Formats: sequence, structure tokens, C-alpha cells
Amino acid sequence: MRTVHRERHYVRWGWLTVLRPAFRYSPSRRAYVLRGVGRRMGPVLCVDRRPAKPRDWDGVERRRASVA
Repeated sequence: MRTVHRERHYVRWGWLTVLRPAFRYSPSRRAYVLRGVGRRMGPVLCVDRRPAKPRDWDGVERRRASVA
């Protein structure tokens, strides 16, 4: 088995629906791999779950905080 993991490429849901015929879901990797050769080579795609626009933080600033 391969010891070096392939880099994950994060794509949006829309692209995964377009690429669905060429990719299959691998539960062990929790990602989509290329059909036929995905076990050994090819891209590994994951769903981009990060928000498109970062939200404004309205919480307490805790960086560089000191307890006195």
C-alpha cells in the first residue's frame, strides 16, 4: 500500500455532479477517486465545505490575551 498520501483537491458540489461519471466515492479515503486507476494514481477530490465568504467575527478576541 502507498505510504505517501495524494493531495486532496477541494471542489464544489456542482463540479462533483458534473464529474460523477468519471469518479467514484471511496469510503476509506472519504473522497472521490478516478474510476479504473484511482486506487494507484489520479486525482483525489473532496467536497469543499468551507464557506465561500468568511464571516465577520463577533466574539471575544483571545489572541495575545494575558491573564492578570
